[in-house]
Amino acid sequence: MKFPALLLACAVAVFAAEEKLSPPLGQLTTPGWSYTEIRRFKAPEAGQGVAVDREFFYAINNHTIGKYRKATGERVAGWEGGAGGEIIHLNAGQIVDGKLFAVHSNYPGVPMLSSLEIFDPATLRPIGSHSFGRMDGSFTWLDRAPRTAPGGAAGRWIACFVHYGNRGAEPNRDATWTQILALDDEWRRIGGWALPPKLNERFGGRGYSASGGGFGPGGFLYLTGHDNTELYVVDFPKSGSVLKWIATIPFPSEGQAFCWDPHEPDTLWSIVKKTKEVIVGRVSTPP
Repeated sequence: MKFPALLLACAVAVFAAEEKLSPPLGQLTTPGWSYTEIRRFKAPEAGQGVAVDREFFYAINNHTIGKYRKATGERVAGWEGGAGGEIIHLNAGQIVDGKLFAVHSNYPGVPMLSSLEIFDPATLRPIGSHSFGRMDGSFTWLDRAPRTAPGGAAGRWIACFVHYGNRGAEPNRDATWTQILALDDEWRRIGGWALPPKLNERFGGRGYSASGGGFGPGGFLYLTGHDNTELYVVDFPKSGSVLKWIATIPFPSEGQAFCWDPHEPDTLWSIVKKTKEVIVGRVSTPP
């Protein structure tokens, strides 16, 4: 009778070890990394992501954008694409070289179609569009890598095209097929990487993938999932094709797209979709 008892004890020990290695969402913390919330703003458009420039933040939803003052949260302008129009699902935004680049897809439509919609931040008037058409994945975020980034990422546009394991899935594909691409200034693919398998697992079981991404402190690439209250830090490999997951930081946003403030180092703008809030916080990295 002692042998089954020993097996049971071993099984419990293994289970406990696995639990220790995989804390609940929002509780996986890498020593030396932390997030501190600074303030929150209400924004009805805060359903998919947020973009930031020196004076304003831009809350983004499926086919709407709201422009707000960073200092007060006052809404000063808006853009409405209209339900049922050409703009279906804006996912994220970044302001680069005085233009608001808004990432767009037809989620949950299949086959997946993606485009980049460009706006004038001053007026929120559409000023350009680039259609990727049918891609291997659905476009969810875009950022320009710093020139200090490793390898083929340095100075390039880095874009994420995800696959889903839910109603937006294509045949024989799931979230593990998500890819991070390097694009040139003509939006042509010049490189690509996969997400670490363990990070794919951490995103959860609802069939989503990397909803947000951007380059932040230390020159690292930071990622969010779709629902997890966690910010993931990844780095590019010296060789091979799989990104390296190096840190996890608990924070209050439940996934979705975010933006690093270009004029306030280490300051992160993110959203809480459920409450339609934009959150401002500061990320601290190891010395």
